[in-house]
Amino acid sequence: MTLARIGYNLAGHNKYGLMRDDCLNETVVVKEAIRRLPRKEYDERQFRISRALNLSCQKIVLPKEQWPSLDQDYQYLKPYIMEVLQEYKEQDEWFKGHKSA
Repeated sequence: MTLARIGYNLAGHNKYGLMRDDCLNETVVVKEAIRRLPRKEYDERQFRISRALNLSCQKIVLPKEQWPSLDQDYQYLKPYIMEVLQEYKEQDEWFKGHKSA
């Protein structure tokens, strides 16, 4: 078992069926990225979070065979976060050149 896999399993979110991006702090950028998700991906995210909350309230975890593995987990929000950050950067640069006197 590699160090990455050990760290992934120690994080614990996979025991509830969550992916890494499900656990990001919802900053302004992350909220906008979530808003831009395709409907299917958004619904899947909401299902994982709802299921995790329900499991947590019951103080149980999923059976191990249902835990997402490191190989199954991917950063589904990353392209949207990068897009939002690029737009904010462009806005900042535009406003720098167009300050009112």
